Amino acid sequence: MKRQSKLSPILLLLAIPCVLVLVLLNDANAQNAPAQNVPAPTASEQPIPSFDKIQNQEELNRAGAALDAALFDAYNRCDLDKFASFFVDDVEFYHDQGGVTLGKAALTDSVKKNICGKTTRELVPGTLKVYYMKGYGFVEMGVHRFHHPGHEDTEGVGEGQFVHLWQYKDGAWKVTRVISYDHHAVAK
Repeated sequence: MKRQSKLSPILLLLAIPCVLVLVLLNDANAQNAPAQNVPAPTASEQPIPSFDKIQNQEELNRAGAALDAALFDAYNRCDLDKFASFFVDDVEFYHDQGGVTLGKAALTDSVKKNICGKTTRELVPGTLKVYYMKGYGFVEMGVHRFHHPGHEDTEGVGEGQFVHLWQYKDGAWKVTRVISYDHHAVAK
């Protein structure tokens, strides 16, 4: 018959708290450690509520600002697939200097030819206005500036006003109409 040691139960009782402390410390360190390769979501990546979930003007303003930021992030980075995803197929784009562009394909092609690598857009702070459109979505208005990276000394900064009509349909926010007007050079 094997002889049982009287130390085994004592060692076991002493070991349990030590193991628990090590597990808790390891868990706490894991929770406080910075996430690996997981960037924090940007404002444009925050979920935008569906039309029926927006309960007040503040929520509508946030939705409009987030959609504007996401749309023009794609525009500025020349992510044409993402850019195109913000428009209905039969979008109408009215520009005071460029005329009318009809359809998502034509608009995306125009951005590819005239904007990509040449121009970036910035919303002028404090100018964004968002208004509820019953049963449809919202209208967004504001002022934006256009920069020409590396060429602003010769091309300058442009500014204009815009109106975007956003519709919530089939689970997605899309721009159906754009009016871009009052384009002019910003005084130096």
